[in-house]
Amino acid sequence: MTQTVAVLGTGKIGEALLSGMIRGGWPAAKLLVTARRPERAEELRTRYGVEAVSNAEAAKRADTLILTVKPQDMGKLLEELAPHVPADRLVISGAAGIPTAFFEERLAPGTPVVRVMTNTPALVDEAMSVISAGSHATAAHLQHAEEIFGGVGKTLRVPESQQDAATALSGSGPAYFYFLVEAMTDAGILLGLPRAQAHDLIVQAAIGAAVMLRDSGEHPVKLREAVTSPAGTTINAIVELEKHGVRAALIAALEAARDRSRELATGNS
Repeated sequence: MTQTVAVLGTGKIGEALLSGMIRGGWPAAKLLVTARRPERAEELRTRYGVEAVSNAEAAKRADTLILTVKPQDMGKLLEELAPHVPADRLVISGAAGIPTAFFEERLAPGTPVVRVMTNTPALVDEAMSVISAGSHATAAHLQHAEEIFGGVGKTLRVPESQQDAATALSGSGPAYFYFLVEAMTDAGILLGLPRAQAHDLIVQAAIGAAVMLRDSGEHPVKLREAVTSPAGTTINAIVELEKHGVRAALIAALEAARDRSRELATGNS
């Protein structure tokens, strides 16, 4: 935590990461932020006691640069940074779909790049951050990335070839659960429950199921079977889900997300 870290393009995920680092003991004096709007930069400075600087200044002063801008804005940001980033800087990308080679081609030869796909539960320190090394990143660089992203949840190292799949499964994953909760809440209303009660019932069921999946070590099939009594209510619901192809629809949805992640790598907006 003696290194200076700069978060560039500090939106929701960037701010969640910033706040998690501070909670984890990272000194605010060792943290820099950049933001597109001056009022946003001032907000971050006031809230966290960090210094707000320009992108060029961050590149000159920080030991590690965390790039959290949208994928379509990454090329322009790299054009701005390239003249100011020495080859000994660690560059961490949080942009979906963009491979480490994209950064290596635009920065000084030998610049270490680490690719990270995290997700919005970083806001509540329950993120899943998937980490991959570029061709010049060492084990020490990966460990440093884990120290940073470990402040907002769990981390997992994967080969970069698996990043698009991880993006589809984990990066976008929370949205699928929100979609499911929304649909189940609507079902609760159809069945005669007030919206607030239906929401509370489903959210607590989701939390309880997630904790059991995490802590029991049991396969999800075994946990589901424990709830599914012969000729009971649950099996009737499961049969309807299978009739409507919910399993196949989920697989197709994740394949579509994976394919979109690949498209982003080619610059397709």
